[in-house]
Amino acid sequence: MAKRYEKIADALREEIRSGSPAPGERLAAETALAEKYKVSPPTMRQALGVLQAEGLVERIHGRGTFVRKERTRNLRTNERHQWEKDRARHPEGKRAETGATEHDTGLTVSDLVFEAEYTETEADAELAGVFGVEVGTRLLERRYRTRHRSEDAPFSLISSYLVHEVVAENPDLLDSGKEPWPGGTQNQLYTIGIELGAVEERVTARPPTVEEAEELNITPGVAVLVLKKLSRSTDGNVVEYSRVVLPGDRTELMFTTPLRKW
Repeated sequence: MAKRYEKIADALREEIRSGSPAPGERLAAETALAEKYKVSPPTMRQALGVLQAEGLVERIHGRGTFVRKERTRNLRTNERHQWEKDRARHPEGKRAETGATEHDTGLTVSDLVFEAEYTETEADAELAGVFGVEVGTRLLERRYRTRHRSEDAPFSLISSYLVHEVVAENPDLLDSGKEPWPGGTQNQLYTIGIELGAVEERVTARPPTVEEAEELNITPGVAVLVLKKLSRSTDGNVVEYSRVVLPGDRTELMFTTPLRKW
């Protein structure tokens, strides 16, 4: 049976989704809301805490509780990898028209602000195990951030790793100034003769770190999804590994699995 604060949260949620109060508008004070719903202020605070954890409202110290402006939704499906592979061999002009973020959000290239940072690092025990190399092997670490031009937080925090010796066959792949790369990682690998045969993804949920919450502009109570992706070549070797941190309040993961007929 639903608790009193959960029922109040349901009622407020419906009001917000109906557009009243509108995004950016301040809710009535907690004491006034408590009187309206005939509950104690602590119970009212619990109800607002539920909405805050869902990312629907935010509390600003000294000012009150506000309806959050809706962020761009990010729908990530497992079909995106085949979509990326299909376009990896297209002419550059065709590849430059759109990318994976646009595919996931429905936005256009002109809507986005993109940042890429490349650094060299050494494989720790985890990464050495992933790639099947010695600890200390030189890797290329790539850090990606993409956001809507009108928003202040990226859609995700991406760290991608490649074996330096492998990608160095094409010096352009070591230059962050070549980003955003038309066709993404699959086209980059194609330039050195690597075709992907499988992509493995594992997703877990956890509270964000302080740094993640700040960069993603997450309100307290909202979890993050952590996606670890292994990209394997057609011979089964791991050629790229990514860690992607996604905000739980504006990310949806959808998996479609074709089933063989009996």
